Amino acid sequence: MVNFHLQTLKLGLILVWLCGFILISISFYATTQILPSSSSMKEHINNLTSSTRPTVTIFTAVRPFSGSIGRKQTLAIRSWLGLSQDIRVVLFSKDPSVFSFAGSFGYGSRVSVEPTIDFTFLGTPFFHSMVARAQASNSDISVLMDSETILLPDFFSTLSYVHKLDHDWLFIASSRNVSDFPFHLDVDGKHWLGDNNKMVKMEKLQEFLSNGKWEHCDDKKTIIAWNNGELPLHNGVLPPFLYGKGFHTLWMINEALSSNFRFVFDASWTISSFFINNIYNNATIEARNWENVGNSHLGAFYGSLFFHEDHYNYSNLIKLFKCDKHYHFGSTIDDIVYPLGVFRSSKHTKLSTCFDKLKPKGNTGCSTKNQLMSLEPISLPFSLELLLSTRADQNKTIVLAVAGYSYKDMLMSWVCRLHLLNVSNFVVCALDDEIYDFSILQGLPVFRDKLAPNNISYDDCHFGTNCFQRVTKVKSRVVLEILKLGYNLLMSDVDVYWFKNPLPLLTTFGPAVFLAQSDEYKITGPINLPRRLNSGFYYAHSDNSTIAALEKVVKHASLSNLSEQPSFYDTLCGVNGSNRLGDDMCHEPETNLTIRFLDRNLFPNGAYQDLWDLNNVSSTCMKKGCFVLHNNWISGRQKKLERQVSSGLWEYDISMRMCLQTWQRSKSISYF
Repeated sequence: MVNFHLQTLKLGLILVWLCGFILISISFYATTQILPSSSSMKEHINNLTSSTRPTVTIFTAVRPFSGSIGRKQTLAIRSWLGLSQDIRVVLFSKDPSVFSFAGSFGYGSRVSVEPTIDFTFLGTPFFHSMVARAQASNSDISVLMDSETILLPDFFSTLSYVHKLDHDWLFIASSRNVSDFPFHLDVDGKHWLGDNNKMVKMEKLQEFLSNGKWEHCDDKKTIIAWNNGELPLHNGVLPPFLYGKGFHTLWMINEALSSNFRFVFDASWTISSFFINNIYNNATIEARNWENVGNSHLGAFYGSLFFHEDHYNYSNLIKLFKCDKHYHFGSTIDDIVYPLGVFRSSKHTKLSTCFDKLKPKGNTGCSTKNQLMSLEPISLPFSLELLLSTRADQNKTIVLAVAGYSYKDMLMSWVCRLHLLNVSNFVVCALDDEIYDFSILQGLPVFRDKLAPNNISYDDCHFGTNCFQRVTKVKSRVVLEILKLGYNLLMSDVDVYWFKNPLPLLTTFGPAVFLAQSDEYKITGPINLPRRLNSGFYYAHSDNSTIAALEKVVKHASLSNLSEQPSFYDTLCGVNGSNRLGDDMCHEPETNLTIRFLDRNLFPNGAYQDLWDLNNVSSTCMKKGCFVLHNNWISGRQKKLERQVSSGLWEYDISMRMCLQTWQRSKSISYF
């Protein structure tokens, strides 16, 4: 009996000890899972010993692969790919050399080119469009970084660690600037070699890198990474920053912190990244053409409009650092370290020593005000002559749109559609200062018409109004000016939806032939009846006959109290159609110009066959073989806008300020 009681007592003590151990373990586990920040944010760390490797996609905007820039980009991208087979690279560009570079890695490689994001007409990508594309990635982690930034292996080990965090996160990492880098990658891109082609130890690379200069204030050289979790990056809407020309990283970090959705931290001390800032050679200098100068002016404009903080300090962020081969978070503001394991006193001392190295010496903030003041005043030298010379296609043909601020959204939908059709030879004539500034911010090839009326109504400028009559007379004057400069021209109102590029067809008619859309609404009968020539969509060849005829149109319109559209018909086809030929042509005898009215099945107006009233207007038009569909024969800008949006013939996301195909295409791409 005594032995039984002793055994029961021993068993009870063991159970008490086990329960106490379990409670202590649970308490310790819960304590180590909480990471309070200066804003009392609690981050949970879970599954720290998991061996799961994250899939990573690095997105970068690249310049053409030529000269020293091409060599530095090649070295950087190879350094990324050599870190892990789980890394993919997406290059934002439309340049042929970039496609050739990606193709050199072979079919099915981990490098691809994405040309469908939003670019300025000068070729600079928009940062908000880059972020949208990266957010649509199906990889575990998305990274945005500069194409010349070189990475060492601790980049992927850091990503592998933070991938295990039990909370959505976003981090930045500053890079170092080195004047020279005497090492190169082996054939496989996995090992760094010295001049003697012997493998260089990582400690030597780290020592070399420690002499580089931190670039905390270089927006373009800052790495941004986030896990593709459920929470958004921030609660704001990214302004249309030009990549590398504004303060997009500062803006994004500020928004992420204020939105308080994600755990935001600085990983600069656990990621070895750097770029080589040697002196530009002649080839590089030649590449820095007027395009980059124009974009730097735009960058100043973006910075002044969208980032009003005078001073931002990255030291406010929680830091991720490594000590004794273990990762830790710390706040240099609150002087707090969050250990993730059991440490003896000597280990605590070492941890404090590691953490002290992170504390800033002096002011490490970035003054946006000073950076803005150092940039040149805004001066946008986009004259009509300059735009025409750079935008015209090989046949010297230009597509012209004329718009005022009231039609800014419709202009952008029209532009997005042309982008999707790979039509780049267009220019925009701005009728007012507001649409000019808007177009500049959207990266459009725009010029200001100084002769345009300065009292254009926002809502009351539709067909039949006095405002409409004044505005339309601007179009023919601009068209005549472009024709006299030696360029063929397709005039297209922004309410004309393009199903496919009509230029290959229109250019087959040759000189001395003026092609115009018919405004006749009856299904049968002649389409060249009086006043049925639509001046919102026509093609004019740059030849003597056409120029002389357009001069007559402009003169006639200047003396009329109507819009320019009746002047087109009365001048070219004669009053009451006296110059008509058959059912679809006219002939202007003084200039010997032939006028052909376009087939309405291919170029329907807004009243023909009531196409806009159909539930499936898009599929119906495509079955008919339509090239375009005009959104006319409806009164009022708002009604016109609602009809086009509801029909599905709309290509611009007003809230996101980007073309819809950026989202549609990115969601259909899979890399893993």
